[in-house]
Amino acid sequence: MEKKKRVILITDGDTSARMAVEAASRKLNCCCISKSGGNPSPLSGEELVELVMECPDDPVVVLFDDCGYPEEGPGEKAMITICNHPDITILGALAVASQSYSHEWAKVHFSLDRNGDLTEYGVDKDGIIDTEIRRIRGDTVYILDQIDIPIVIGIGDLGKMGGRDSAEKGAPITTQAIQTILERSQSE
Repeated sequence: MEKKKRVILITDGDTSARMAVEAASRKLNCCCISKSGGNPSPLSGEELVELVMECPDDPVVVLFDDCGYPEEGPGEKAMITICNHPDITILGALAVASQSYSHEWAKVHFSLDRNGDLTEYGVDKDGIIDTEIRRIRGDTVYILDQIDIPIVIGIGDLGKMGGRDSAEKGAPITTQAIQTILERSQSE
């Protein structure tokens, strides 16, 4: 019996996010499905499952984006398909903050701010601590509360956060967040 593919969900897919996730994945020896990047997500859940299963490395990092679509958009539909696949284990998710007009909120276990500090509060798009405890606002986070995910980390806009997370700098905040998911999944 083949072991299940381990997957980390990322709720952002624009160019900056894709480049940051690619940089973090290289550092952490993860397989990043770059084709999952886009605004909105260009691939269906079925297409993404196929790409996940073809990845030679494990864990696999997958980007999802709704482009501000209210409630369940294309990125979230693809996310549900991935999460419900019997040969995939979800290790965790990065819930990326945005200035979403739909005002979608999701619960997070904790957040990582733009300085790399863990906090019980949510963070905004710039990675600055928000006023809500264990909640984050974003445009592809609507479905996270309805899926069983072991760890959800709130984080600012990947590859940005005032230049502190740029891919040119090695995306240190994105890398730290993915590494935290990997470390916590090994202790369970």
